Amino acid sequence: MIFAHFISAPQIEHQLHLRQKLHQNITITTGERIPPATHVLIAGRLTRDDLIALPELKSVLIPFAGLPTETGVLMRDFPQVSIHNLHHNAVITAEMALALLLAAARQLVPIDREFRKHDWTLRYQTVPTIILDGKTALIVGYGEIGRHIGKVLGAMGMKILGVRRSVQPDDDPEQVFPIDRLQDVLPRADVLIVCVPATPDTDNLIGETELRLMPRGGLLVNVGRGAVIEQKALYEALKDGHLYGAGLDVWYSYPTDVESRKHTPPSEFPFHELANVVMSPHRGGAGGTDEVEYRRMDAIAESLNALVTDQTMPHRVNLDRGY
Repeated sequence: MIFAHFISAPQIEHQLHLRQKLHQNITITTGERIPPATHVLIAGRLTRDDLIALPELKSVLIPFAGLPTETGVLMRDFPQVSIHNLHHNAVITAEMALALLLAAARQLVPIDREFRKHDWTLRYQTVPTIILDGKTALIVGYGEIGRHIGKVLGAMGMKILGVRRSVQPDDDPEQVFPIDRLQDVLPRADVLIVCVPATPDTDNLIGETELRLMPRGGLLVNVGRGAVIEQKALYEALKDGHLYGAGLDVWYSYPTDVESRKHTPPSEFPFHELANVVMSPHRGGAGGTDEVEYRRMDAIAESLNALVTDQTMPHRVNLDRGY
């Protein structure tokens, strides 16, 4: 029997969906009180006391993509406990990247803003537009999210290049490059799409040098983490027109409590003043909707069921890499 525990209980209908998917030898409990017999703890953020009090704990399953920094630091002191996360939102995040790209390429936000005033002026003016067909997209972080983006953009007539930390044996060497080749391929990137997580290796991975290597008039989309792109360099490249536009779903500053959600600038630079930026408050994963939560429960069931059949839980996190 496998005992798994949610510190934060999913909604009842989502729990029912999960239980229908689980092997009969898996028992689920929920709540702040964690049974000592727990084998798998399902939580993104936990305490040292939680871990010390669980002698049977084998794994921590983070119910979302990514590894919170404080959790990564804590888990280094518990090497006997494996840590895993979910990739249930890979397609969902990829779709957000595509939406941001298309909106930025067609300047949909400023046009929408004017048309809401019943102003048709832009209908009769030449508004610059980026036609994506025939252009080259460079995807930094060519994993599940990046490959889905590439599949869709390829079907739209774009040439796809990818950069990833570990090039796989079946990767086309003319299409997929190791991360140390990033500067070599940036001059070919009409569109740069960033999907990598935040790790010590990716912090400020893209700065002024990298942005200025792109052809003038390019587009940038970030659905990875804000810290991957140096914010001053990004702001200036957008303000002076080196970048035609950007779609940004991840940022540099986040609210610290409920009240601050109403008035927290996402950066020390005024991106909100730039008409060529499409801004989204980190909604790529679309968490909370029933459709997404059912997908999350399916992924949790897949991970837990693997334990019953003597398989390894998928998506194990490498603490040294940070993902």
